[in-house]
Amino acid sequence: MTSAPPRILCIGTHHKTGTVWMRRVWRLIGEALDIPFVPVHNPAKWHKIPSTGRVIVVNWAGSFAPELFDQPDARFLHIIRDPRDVLLSGARYHETSPGRQERFLHGARADLDGRSYQEHLQALPDVEAKLAFEMQNMHLKTLTEMLGWPYGHPRALDLRYEDMIADHDCAQFIDVLRFFGLDQAEIETARQIYFENSLFGGLRTDTGTGRTATHVNSGAARQWPAALPLDTARLYLDRHGEDLITLGYEADKGWLARIETVPLARAAGGSA
Repeated sequence: MTSAPPRILCIGTHHKTGTVWMRRVWRLIGEALDIPFVPVHNPAKWHKIPSTGRVIVVNWAGSFAPELFDQPDARFLHIIRDPRDVLLSGARYHETSPGRQERFLHGARADLDGRSYQEHLQALPDVEAKLAFEMQNMHLKTLTEMLGWPYGHPRALDLRYEDMIADHDCAQFIDVLRFFGLDQAEIETARQIYFENSLFGGLRTDTGTGRTATHVNSGAARQWPAALPLDTARLYLDRHGEDLITLGYEADKGWLARIETVPLARAAGGSA
């Protein structure tokens, strides 16, 4: 597969895998380096991408047109997160989010007796029921997206959210910037933006507004051993144990032994 100097810089995340963080970082990088920031929510509309000049192209479902993967001047950054933490983070956010950013949350649904996704989630009797509903709905969609990515593509970097939030010296992000073909001065500018807008850097002292405030509650990695109820973990193992192995988050199905017994009030987890 032939390559060309990077021109189309693609960022792919999934719901609750650092999307708000990456949106903020890459929009600011685009502004600082005078690179257009182009969301392509529908992969079929990839022709919206300018035919000349560098461009940052984002899709928050990790979905890009096959034609784009075939383009030799395209490069891809793809971020995934432990699906068990995605489940916890998603259920908490979907139950409590006051905003209207996620349209699927607030519209009346016939299959939920006229209630919205959020209203139905709020009406469920306990944490296990809420997580089970989330697991078979929005979480399943997100997990399917993660599994559908073309892992091993020669022009893509596949990174884990868990590694990125521990990237305190920005070394991993600098590797991304080099992969995207930025020069040294651009790398320093982009690295500073990344640091200033990360939970381990400048964002620690940011009170947060808008989407940052509603999405980012606790971005810690590996929340699930202390926050996932055992019955929910058993259900997850039955439904998605193989998926965890496919994504490299487990080597086998023996992870139930790492679940801690916790009060249900703590089981809602965090958001990111």
